[in-house]
Amino acid sequence: MRPIYLDYHATTPLDERVWQAMQPYWQSRFGNPASAHPYGWEAQAAVEMAREQVAAALNTTPDSIVFTSGATEANNLAIKGVAAAYYSRGRHIVTVQTEHRAVLDPCRYLATLGFRVTELPVQPDGLIDLEQLEQSLTPETILVSVMAANNEIGVLQPLAAIGRLCRERGILFHTDAAQAIGKIPLDVQALQVDLLSLTAHKIGGPKGVGALYIRRDNPRVQLVPQLHGGGQEQDFRSGTLAVPLIVGLGAAVQIALAEREMEQARLLDLRTYLWRELEALGEVRLNGAWSPRLAGNLNVTFLGVNGAELHKRLQPVVAVSAGSACSTGRPSHVLLALGLSPALAASSVRFGLGRWTTKAEIEQVVAYLQDLLPALRRTRYTKV
Repeated sequence: MRPIYLDYHATTPLDERVWQAMQPYWQSRFGNPASAHPYGWEAQAAVEMAREQVAAALNTTPDSIVFTSGATEANNLAIKGVAAAYYSRGRHIVTVQTEHRAVLDPCRYLATLGFRVTELPVQPDGLIDLEQLEQSLTPETILVSVMAANNEIGVLQPLAAIGRLCRERGILFHTDAAQAIGKIPLDVQALQVDLLSLTAHKIGGPKGVGALYIRRDNPRVQLVPQLHGGGQEQDFRSGTLAVPLIVGLGAAVQIALAEREMEQARLLDLRTYLWRELEALGEVRLNGAWSPRLAGNLNVTFLGVNGAELHKRLQPVVAVSAGSACSTGRPSHVLLALGLSPALAASSVRFGLGRWTTKAEIEQVVAYLQDLLPALRRTRYTKV
């Protein structure tokens, strides 16, 4: 029997409705969108429909959506593209210590090229200090990159306030919304976001496809392409378009948007139940603010247990993680930024609830933990 899946922040199963939308474009509608004949036109029409679906979710126009291989590529295109386009104006970038590696690593790469990168700390609840952000901005600052929803602790950063601050100073604002798309409202006009990265596989879509929103006016964002070749995607991202995956992205976004309110309310109920049951066990702490937070996220530290043994014993029963799926084997840099010791970070668990999570599954996990934790604490492998 396979373990209960509670790692929806790492990835999600493909929704059957998304699969049905994608199927024709693997075989019968196999054309290249760049081809000037009926097969190509058919594929191009499907791509443009997906572009409209993604644009509608962000309250923008389709021409501002550029398809990529995922949020990592979108982040790289946004950050490196801005750096190359605006370096004559300034070489200072501001981001946050708790960002995904797909943001931190491109920023750190730019630091090796002479850019100055400020990585802001977070408060104990995982949220940034807006005054500290404001104080970090200089006339040389060209970009601020702050994720919408954290992939480990689920906290929602104050995008509207950040957007307003950046707009007042003529600084571009990028947000990694890989975990937020389809789960919280993301109106790029109201939030004054200039660049937004997203992916499909966090919301029941396929792996290997994402998109970057690029503001087209007020201001019109300039980017230097990071891939050169055929000039696809308005020259921003060359390469033959993965039509089936793009169709899947559009369908996944449309479904998530249509079901968002009901689904997020359901997940919040499940998360609240899980937290109350865990809290009743004692010696457990919540990591990150309870609110604002993704409805399906719960990150907790179990005190008085050995982290390696905890996760070893959990693996056969429930699929969870100690942090980002992209940083396996290392202490969570997010939890360390919150002030946790490496030992406490290791004994933390990220519960990611999603579309197919049931109350019965949560009850099974709670029942298992009720037996497991006292046994681990009696052994006291290590003091934390």
